[in-house]
Amino acid sequence: MAKIQKILFPVDFSPSCTAVVPFVKRAAAMYSAKVTLLYVSEPSVSGFEVLARPAPEADDDCKTVACAKLRAYLSAELPSPECPRLLVVGEAASRIAAVARDHDFDLIVMPTHAGLFRRMLLGSTTAKVLNDADCLVFTTQHAETLTPRPLEHREWVCAIGLSADSQRVLRVASELAETAQANLSLIHAVPPASRAPAARLHLEERVESLERQGALDRIHELQRAVGSHAQVSVAVGPIKDALTERARQLQADALIIGRSSQPGAQGRLRDLTYAMVRDAPCPVISV
Repeated sequence: MAKIQKILFPVDFSPSCTAVVPFVKRAAAMYSAKVTLLYVSEPSVSGFEVLARPAPEADDDCKTVACAKLRAYLSAELPSPECPRLLVVGEAASRIAAVARDHDFDLIVMPTHAGLFRRMLLGSTTAKVLNDADCLVFTTQHAETLTPRPLEHREWVCAIGLSADSQRVLRVASELAETAQANLSLIHAVPPASRAPAARLHLEERVESLERQGALDRIHELQRAVGSHAQVSVAVGPIKDALTERARQLQADALIIGRSSQPGAQGRLRDLTYAMVRDAPCPVISV
């Protein structure tokens, strides 16, 4: 059973991070989960400081300042007695993934940062966490302009493929939705037929129809295997566009997508994970 009991909330004190707090609190409320705030202090001692005083002394001062800032940050929204603070030193993405793994966190919640450069930068902290983390990752780039809908509105969409990993994704999505008492819909995308002469186009349309029926049959098998009864849609079009449009039509609170089960440079981000996180009209839960 997919359970969310421990939520890791990496913070960097940015407006985007502050704006995602309502989503953190909503997730904690839905799953009765405990939230831990994590700040990763990246070494940044300047050459002048090294010359002026010993590096360990400068590092200690930086940690002291960071600890004080972390204690005060969001003290009203996420009070420290109920939401402990954790400070570590190192490279942000790798330390976030390592802390989540070492302390058995079930969910990481973090924003993506708006702006064209950030949107195109696959080397960002969020992208690296998506690639390296073993647990669920909740991301949204709309936190500063989007607020969670009332708890009564729980409409979730799961992007479902037909790969060997699809059963795992569907099982996790079904269990999460059931626990949250959310209405779960499934969406599968079939690539469109190419533009071609009329005779060939007719053949391609027949192939497209067969692909749709084959996808429905396979998804029915997957649902039967995991005990799911979600409504299924098969859309024709580019995968990312079809999924984001369906989420928009349903006014989805969350879009659930599968990441590859294999980490590394050619691992979890070989698929459309980052593009979906970047362009989805709602928060994305990557499983």
